[in-house]
Amino acid sequence: MNNTMIDTREVILALKKVKEDKNLSLDKIHELMEESDYTNVVSKTTLSRVFREGSENQTFNYEGTLRPIANALLDIETYEADDDNATHLYKSILKLKKDIIIELEEKASDEKVKYLEKLSEETEQFQKSIAFLREQIDLKDKRIDQLMDQNVQLINQLLSCPYHKNCQGANK
Repeated sequence: MNNTMIDTREVILALKKVKEDKNLSLDKIHELMEESDYTNVVSKTTLSRVFREGSENQTFNYEGTLRPIANALLDIETYEADDDNATHLYKSILKLKKDIIIELEEKASDEKVKYLEKLSEETEQFQKSIAFLREQIDLKDKRIDQLMDQNVQLINQLLSCPYHKNCQGANK
């Protein structure tokens, strides 16, 4: 079993316990999510999947699914005066992890942009090389055609030469 599955399991079990302790319905949790952060609300279908029996054995996306639910139920991103030291520490760690995730996503996005720019430059250079090589092939084809035409003209001149028959007899 991987760590993601274990961590997800523990988070879902804790969320279920808070839901039960606070006697919350899925609709109320959805309302709390909208009040907490209306831009990051999971659907009611996803809520029902998270809170259904046996869901702790499934893997859910932390940032997109579990964190918004936890934030609404526990208000984990707001420090409160009555938080004990352990709660304050856990909230600090979660905030730090969230900030690190955002920073890494931005860095990955920047790296992706740099990679795509480099790829675009290399593709452009490759296209230029292909165009140059095609021009060279066309030029060579024209030269070959010219030489073939000259050969045909020379052969025709040789065959139409009045002395051609005399040359053939001399060679026999």
